[in-house]
Amino acid sequence: MPKITPISYKKIIRVFELEGFEFSRQKGDHLIYIKIGILRPLVIPMYDEVPVFVIKNLLRTAKMSRERYFDLLSRV
Repeated sequence: MPKITPISYKKIIRVFELEGFEFSRQKGDHLIYIKIGILRPLVIPMYDEVPVFVIKNLLRTAKMSRERYFDLLSRV
């Protein structure tokens, strides 16, 4: 399994949009994405490189496995 590395927020947005998340709103430099069935919204910071710990927290909140993340990331 490859390591999770920091990537641009634009790529992360595309990954979660492929998973079915939709843009809800923006507060400052944070984008809020929601999906029916997921209780907490995803808060994606608009960083050039989103840190690994933020990506892991987003995956946990979205209930997405590492395998699914890398599969969707390869499509972006």
